[in-house]
Amino acid sequence: MGEIKLDIIVIGAGLAGLAAAIGCALAGHTVSILEATQELAEIGAGIKLTPNATRLFQLWGIDPYLSSPCEPQTCSIYNYKGELLTYDGNFATKMRQEFGAPSLDFHRVDLHRCLLKRAQDLGVKILLGHTVRDLTHANYETPVGVLCNNGETYWCHLVIGADGLWSQCRSILLEKPIADPPEPTGDLAFRIVLPIEQISDPELRNMVQKCELQTWMGPDSHAVAYSLKGGTLLNLVLLRPDDLPENVSKMDADLEEMWELFEGWDPRLRRLLTYATEVRKWKLLHRPHLDTIINKRRTLVLIGDAAHPMLPYLAQGACSAFEDGAILGLILSHVNFKSDVSTRLELFEEMRLKRTKDIAHATMLQRHLLHFPDGPYQQRREELFRKGAEHLEEWELFPAKWLCRTTRKWLYGYDAVKHVEEAVSKSPLNVVASTEHPVTGPQRTQ
Repeated sequence: MGEIKLDIIVIGAGLAGLAAAIGCALAGHTVSILEATQELAEIGAGIKLTPNATRLFQLWGIDPYLSSPCEPQTCSIYNYKGELLTYDGNFATKMRQEFGAPSLDFHRVDLHRCLLKRAQDLGVKILLGHTVRDLTHANYETPVGVLCNNGETYWCHLVIGADGLWSQCRSILLEKPIADPPEPTGDLAFRIVLPIEQISDPELRNMVQKCELQTWMGPDSHAVAYSLKGGTLLNLVLLRPDDLPENVSKMDADLEEMWELFEGWDPRLRRLLTYATEVRKWKLLHRPHLDTIINKRRTLVLIGDAAHPMLPYLAQGACSAFEDGAILGLILSHVNFKSDVSTRLELFEEMRLKRTKDIAHATMLQRHLLHFPDGPYQQRREELFRKGAEHLEEWELFPAKWLCRTTRKWLYGYDAVKHVEEAVSKSPLNVVASTEHPVTGPQRTQ
């Protein structure tokens, strides 16, 4: 742990913001979160965390806070007509053996709640109803001020922008208003959560209780089902070409419309859909990759969706945000003087820009592989599945990247602690005498 205690303000109390707050608090810094909403009421459905993220739970001391995660025991992939293409009956065991950490599925509300509790227990202060307008700089002990719409200004040493896809911090960094809003990908997602009590079919109930991960691939579409809350809920996501109006990002969907769109798909999937009583559809959006995630003054850094929005095809949105939070906290534990912050942020950027860009690229490749129309490419894809990943000489050809050894090693095997230790050892700071003194908390002016 470094010798200096920084005052850090995180913008946004979502998963990325809480991850960064936990990481920085564990590094010994004073952390406050400014959240725009008046209450913390996380919404959403299922969220999948792969071993590169769950490995961080031990680092953060999260395990005692976890609430009813599901660990998928098996993994099945079908074509849309219902033919089983590949099956891994030891999926959970292999994940733990290969990476030393599990793949876990959560209800987003439960995951958010456990991170929030851990952050608060570490002394993180959360201020609600604080919408960020801009940053200001002054020659103070704490050089950067966060200007809020309520007229208050909070001073600190560093601002972490974790305010999501529609990030104001991103606009501040780019020094322009949000004139370039998130762009449509051409896909949307139907999202459904089914309580097991709602499912009377014995075969389908058994699937939920056994915590199975199942994927169906079809023309321009795919579907994923996995269990939540200890096998008492089923999370179902169906991805289709986007038909939402241009200015609409989400809305209630028509059940009959959904059933018609998946006409001719696997009868088991169709039976699951009959149990849905309501469904929402969400436009999938993305933003261009940034060339930098730190401002010129080195007082603002972006993480999570504010820096690198991830589409859901490899389930790396929250995972990459957790990596951000862990790595930033670990790097900032090596700050001995306030003048070190600039160099440490540059190291963080160096570690994150390429990896997040590569993950985003792999995610778009996975989308392409899942959505082949019927034809020669789809037939070749299914031949590779039937042959089995373990028999392929070139693993990178395998069209389900979460079963591809090359991709899994690079993606799931990532160890944030190890990579930070290596990076810091290669980038030593010149230690100079300093008379700086840490301060105890963000200072507010009106």
